[in-house]
Amino acid sequence: MKQVQETAKRIIQNVERVIVGKRQPLVYSLVNWFCEGHFLLEDVPGVAKTMLARALAQSVGCEFKRIQCTPDLLPTDITGASIFNQKQVEFEFRQGPLFSNIVLADEINRTTPRTQAALLEAMAESRITVDGITHPLKAPFLVIATQNPVDHEGTFPLPEAQLDRFLMKFSIGYPSIEDELKILDNLQLGHPIQQLKAVADGKELIACQQLVRQVHVDSKIRKYMLQIVHLTRHHEHLALGGSPRASLALFRTTQALAAIRGRNFVLPDDVKMIALPVLGHRLILKPESRLRKITTAQIISQILGEIAVPVIGNEAQSQ
Repeated sequence: MKQVQETAKRIIQNVERVIVGKRQPLVYSLVNWFCEGHFLLEDVPGVAKTMLARALAQSVGCEFKRIQCTPDLLPTDITGASIFNQKQVEFEFRQGPLFSNIVLADEINRTTPRTQAALLEAMAESRITVDGITHPLKAPFLVIATQNPVDHEGTFPLPEAQLDRFLMKFSIGYPSIEDELKILDNLQLGHPIQQLKAVADGKELIACQQLVRQVHVDSKIRKYMLQIVHLTRHHEHLALGGSPRASLALFRTTQALAAIRGRNFVLPDDVKMIALPVLGHRLILKPESRLRKITTAQIISQILGEIAVPVIGNEAQSQ
C-alpha cells in the first residue's frame, strides 16, 4: 500500500497549502475518492467548501465543474441535452457540467427534487442516460455536494434514499485562531490556489482505487462492522437504521483508510474513526428522540462502546 500512502500524502500536503489545519476532512475526502464514492459537506458559509473541491481537482490535474443549485435549475442543465444542429440537420448531444472529473453541487438542497434525482444515476453508475442514450462518465469521477445547515428557507431537503447514495457526510468546521492567522497571511498578496500545481494524475488515482480493493479485512472485523450496522436497525431512538449499502460503505471506506495509513489490513481503529461520517447521515431519529436533543453521533458512540472490539492476530495482519 506504499503507492496509495505516498499518493495520498502528496495530495494532502498540496491541498494544505490552501486548506489550513483541516487534515481530517482532507483524509475523508481522499477516502471517498479512493473508494469511487461521493460525499456531502454540510457546513456554514465561508469555511472553504468550494476551495476544497477546487484544490483537490488541481492537485490531481483533473477537470472541475461547479453547479450552483437554484430552484429553477433543470435536470438537463446538469446532464446536458440534445440540440438541433441546423447545419447538420440532426440532433447532437451537448454535454452538461456532470461530464467532468470533479463536480461541485453547491447548496444542493436549494434545487428541486427532480433535479436532485438527476444526480443519482451519475453517482451510482458513473453514467448518464439522456433521450434513451447512455453516456459513460470519464474516470476518476467525484461528486461533492454542499448544503447549509443554518438557513432552511426555500430549501428542498434531500430524501433518505438520496442521502444514502453519498458515501460519507462530514463538515470542515471553523479554524482555530492560529490556523486563521495563517489563512490571513496566505491571502494577503493573493489566493494560494492560483499557484497550486498538480502532484498526481488521473491514472495514478485510478490505480489507487484498484489497489484499495486488495486491502485485507479479517472476518472478525467484518463481523464487527455488521454488528454496528445491525444494532442501528433495532435501536430504541432510531426510526431507520443502516442498510446493506451502509455495511458496504463501511467496508470500503475502512479499506481506503487503512491504505492511506500505509497498511494492507484493516484495524478496529479504522472502523471507529470512519463510523460517524459513513453512518451518521443514514440514520433517521424518531421524532420524540429528536425533541429530546438526541443525535446520531451520540447513538453511534454508544453503539461503539457496547460492542466488544475484536482482537486481530498476527496471521490476519500479514494477509
